[in-house]
Amino acid sequence: MTSSYSLRTLNEMEKRFNLGQFGSHLWTRERARHIRGRVGDVLQTLRAGDILVVDATGVEAFDFSFADELFGKTLLTLGGEYPGRFVVAENLTECAKENLAKALEGLSLTIIERRQGELTLLGKVHPADQETFAEVVAVGATSAAALSKKLRVSLTAMNERLSKLTNLGLLRREKGSSASGREQYVYRVLH
Repeated sequence: MTSSYSLRTLNEMEKRFNLGQFGSHLWTRERARHIRGRVGDVLQTLRAGDILVVDATGVEAFDFSFADELFGKTLLTLGGEYPGRFVVAENLTECAKENLAKALEGLSLTIIERRQGELTLLGKVHPADQETFAEVVAVGATSAAALSKKLRVSLTAMNERLSKLTNLGLLRREKGSSASGREQYVYRVLH
């Protein structure tokens, strides 16, 4: 079974937001609030399943309060105001990455970071969730049953992990079918 976004290419599904256009050093909540309004404008143009890549190329650093306001509040609005959309941080310097991780940990949030094509989780991440996410990235698309077997956890525990990651906007869940033709959900990251 195909889903609506599988018929579009990744480039059609991905919109880039250049954070560097606002300067190389980004400080304060107020500055972030203004930029968050612009990010919200872009998110409104996206469809469910689309990806907003916040590209930090050219940004040397942003502080904790900036990260909290821009990324934290944006992630908090995804489920309610922009359901089904994904946000990815890309090209973060070590300083920006550290401040973003701390801000998200404080809010119990997680974001996907993409660095040179590699996907990892940043923020508050339980080791079991990190393990599950990494395995989905490694295999591309998989079912709860296959992951349960591969990671040697009960199917109930795996369904809980996958549900959590899906609700956090870190995994896609789409209807598929098993080898025997039975309906099942397939999980994947971003595409």
